[in-house]
Amino acid sequence: MTTPDTHETALAEALVSLADTLVDDYDLIDLLDRLTEYCVRLLPVDAAGLVLSDQRGHLRVVSSSTEQARMVELFQLEANEGPCLESVRTKQPVMALDLNDDIERWPRFAEHAVREGFRSVHALPMRLRNETIGALNLFRVHPGPMADSDVRIGRALADMATIGILHQQAVQRADVLAEQLQSALNSRVIIEQAKGVISGRSELDMAQSFALLRNHARHSNLRLADLALTVVEDVSVADQVLSSAAQSGSSGDEHV
Repeated sequence: MTTPDTHETALAEALVSLADTLVDDYDLIDLLDRLTEYCVRLLPVDAAGLVLSDQRGHLRVVSSSTEQARMVELFQLEANEGPCLESVRTKQPVMALDLNDDIERWPRFAEHAVREGFRSVHALPMRLRNETIGALNLFRVHPGPMADSDVRIGRALADMATIGILHQQAVQRADVLAEQLQSALNSRVIIEQAKGVISGRSELDMAQSFALLRNHARHSNLRLADLALTVVEDVSVADQVLSSAAQSGSSGDEHV
């Protein structure tokens, strides 16, 4: 059972970890993955997902804590409707307390999300003053509101990550920031391909394959995107990752 003291300690550690982005040469993909992980650890939510603007008016899915959340996020963008898109457009939090009641509001998204097992969604904009770069989605399998204190924690985590990303704007030109964000989006495509390679050469599902890649990258002090690229370009690297995991006793379910 989590006590108030341990919860506060975990929250403090999460904020300190996200604050590490205020130094040079941080890994943006790892930052965003950590953000969704922290949300599930610290909040009464079952999954978290993140969409980010590519600075050309298009939203892309860049992180999700589960494969189900990722698929719902992708469908939301394809259908061009849902709380996340509305949160980005309005720059305000959007709460869907019971998706069964939002069929008329978001007919395609609500039906799909419920079919995937989610009944409520809290979408929080990733915003600093007037600039909105994306949104954080918090998914729950049960309907109902989140406590105000939990919503504030979610916003604090999203705000810290936003500050870390936009911090570069203070020392670099805006086009360099856009290039960084676009690079992160492109890296996510490579990571998805690498997940497929790992899954195809093992009995692991896509979620376990991602966990294996992420853990190997962190333990080897490699950027996740760099490791993913080598896996895609050379399948023997995938075998090395699988072999290393087998030797360490990891099955791809490790959470760090």
